[in-house]
Amino acid sequence: MNDAPSSPGRGQRSPRVLVVDDEADLRELLELTLVGMGLDVDCAADLAQARELLARHTFSLCLTDMRLPDGEGLELVSHIGRQFPNTPVAVITAFGSAENAVAALKAGAFDYLAKPLALDSLRSLVRAAVQLPQHAGAHAAGAAGAGAAPDTDPTRELIGASDAMQEVRASIARLARSMAPVAISGESGSGKELAARLVHLSGPRARQPFVAVNCGAIPEALMESEFFGHRKGAFTGADHERDGFFQAASGGTLFLDEVADLPLPMQVKLLRAIQEKRVRKVGATSEEPVDVRIISATHQDLAQCVSAGRFRQDLYYRLNVIELKLPALRDRRDDIPVLAQAVLERLARRAGLAQPPRLASVTLKYLQSYGFPGNVRELENILERALAFSNGEVINVEDLGLRPTVSDGTENERAEERVPREPVPDEPRRAQPARPVRVSDEGIPESLPDFLDQAERDAIQRALEKTRYNRTAAAKMLGITFRALRYRMQRLGIN
Repeated sequence: MNDAPSSPGRGQRSPRVLVVDDEADLRELLELTLVGMGLDVDCAADLAQARELLARHTFSLCLTDMRLPDGEGLELVSHIGRQFPNTPVAVITAFGSAENAVAALKAGAFDYLAKPLALDSLRSLVRAAVQLPQHAGAHAAGAAGAGAAPDTDPTRELIGASDAMQEVRASIARLARSMAPVAISGESGSGKELAARLVHLSGPRARQPFVAVNCGAIPEALMESEFFGHRKGAFTGADHERDGFFQAASGGTLFLDEVADLPLPMQVKLLRAIQEKRVRKVGATSEEPVDVRIISATHQDLAQCVSAGRFRQDLYYRLNVIELKLPALRDRRDDIPVLAQAVLERLARRAGLAQPPRLASVTLKYLQSYGFPGNVRELENILERALAFSNGEVINVEDLGLRPTVSDGTENERAEERVPREPVPDEPRRAQPARPVRVSDEGIPESLPDFLDQAERDAIQRALEKTRYNRTAAAKMLGITFRALRYRMQRLGIN
């Protein structure tokens, strides 16, 4: 296979690469390899020469050594990041110098190469990097991921206009420009896999594979084979050679979900694979190069796992080069209306409904007052259940299934209020006087029934105050009947 990019059209110049290294032999090796790929190459022996060339030419990529006669390669990384933000920089580090590689990635380097250089890894890095300015510009205009229309922005899948979500979108755009490992943190159901996929789709690897792995779902005895593959006859039952997750994600992204669940022996092997960019199949005698970007995620606190001895510190620093934190749904309650509408539209299409049901105003307020320990995934489950119990036109609080519901028994209800409910007991339970419900730092109430009672009590009292205690008007405002409101007032102790 020819490593050279497709030939430029008439009048177009080949991408230009800047090589910065004080070793003449290494500069020559890099120049010959890059010219063989159809690229124009300029070489510099120190920072001063590199800055002069940057001032005269536009480069599609810069390759720089970490140690130069007149300074550090990190200085050049920072300089290019400030003055030429569309030029990716890859650093060349000494063998086994993990700290330098991590420092370069944190400083904004696109990727790194370890000495002695593996030319196949160099070519893979260059092929990804020389496409980056085109992808970055397209993203700014709303570029698409793999196979999508050019005017489609992958981050549109992240629904919500809150400040928190705007920051997440901006972070994804920045992360897409780098090959640095990304650690995504957030509660269960907050959208970690979606965020990882969008980082992949927004970057130069968008047309390559995205392989998602749930680290907690793989039996420990099979982990090495699943991650790195195996040779035929490597163990009982290995009747043919098989690639692992790293090979399947070649050229693309490997997403390690719930990475904190990896056992310590596997963490050692994963660390080596990430650091050396090479893997050895079970039963093989030699390693093979791999070209994957690593994105990891967990709902656990990895730093605490390190302190407790359950997670290796060196692997933690390798994975946690750049952190992307996803907000909990309760921290962006203003996004709940548009999120709920999008979920209902999707569920309606799947159910073959002409149009999605609407949420009663009190239902929407109820959802915005709920803590959502399961975040967006829980919201989706609640609405799917509510759609099944509603009449298809309107969703009331009773349809959510978050607390026991009752029927008003009225036969002359409006059509949108006619939904299945439990019978009303003859003597409703009298609630205890309202008292504050303590909520933990994670947003979980100490008593969910008391928390829900308080939310319902507050909604009814606001409606009564708004209507000057006209219970008929308050019931209409809340989307329930007079009898249903009277029952709730009795049960909640509202006079």
